[in-house]
Amino acid sequence: MRAIADFIMRGRMQATLVVAGCAALPLLFWLGAAAGCLVFLRRGMSGAIGVLAWAVLPALVWWHFGDPRILMVLLGSLGLAALLRAGHSWVRVLLVSIVLGLVYGLVLGEVFREPIEAMSQELQKLLPKFLDGLYQQMSVEERVRLGALITPVLNGLMAALLQAFSVLALMLGRYWQALLYNPGGFGREFRAIRIPLWPAMLLLACMLIGPNFGTQLAMLTPMCSVPLVFAGLALIHGLVAEKRLGRFWLVGMYVTLLLFMQLIYPMLVVIAIVDSLIDFRGRLASKDADNANGEG
Repeated sequence: MRAIADFIMRGRMQATLVVAGCAALPLLFWLGAAAGCLVFLRRGMSGAIGVLAWAVLPALVWWHFGDPRILMVLLGSLGLAALLRAGHSWVRVLLVSIVLGLVYGLVLGEVFREPIEAMSQELQKLLPKFLDGLYQQMSVEERVRLGALITPVLNGLMAALLQAFSVLALMLGRYWQALLYNPGGFGREFRAIRIPLWPAMLLLACMLIGPNFGTQLAMLTPMCSVPLVFAGLALIHGLVAEKRLGRFWLVGMYVTLLLFMQLIYPMLVVIAIVDSLIDFRGRLASKDADNANGEG
């Protein structure tokens, strides 16, 4: 990882090669976004605009061929990076990512309307099988309402995935920045992430109650879960560091997350909400307020 960061920061040509080259390759768009965040965080807009402009060109080409996701993640991660560079906390960055997710949802809903609706129709056909006897016990109105929620939830899931990619790209860029200019700084920043009580309760309310005020608001549920999941991961990293446990526990957690996403993901959301009430790390040790920007 350090070798990649060193190469990116060696000069404008090297940075342009990585950012634009990765943007041209769909499977590496997240790496290009992370490289763009590194350049922006270190050099600011005036020093990064020449590099980022070359990255936007291949992303626009992909949008022309029907895939807007590369440009969306690139610009979205840079927008979050601007907040971070301006001195805002990671908590605020994560909360603002929900707005980013809403923008993603609107764009995806227009560009991929037909595929999303086709997938929704197929899932509606499978509902009786998935829900078994419960579906037969529902009234006609309940079945109609359940079917109406599928499309916005699918749209929200796609948008939340890109939202998470944008945050991950920013975190990778921040990690590279700390690796080069302030070793260990990003780890301290990340482990300190904790959603305060009232924002956490608001996110929970949007996830659980939002769909009752309109089926389209169901797309908020996956988007509001993203900041909580990152806060849950930060809590586990923090507890492992406080207890001086081995990296084995973190590796095991991420492997389990990949293998049992449907189980571990909501568990991380619950852990983050409980942490906003109890503050586990605050009970174990004093907070370290170091930052990772390395600009001083």
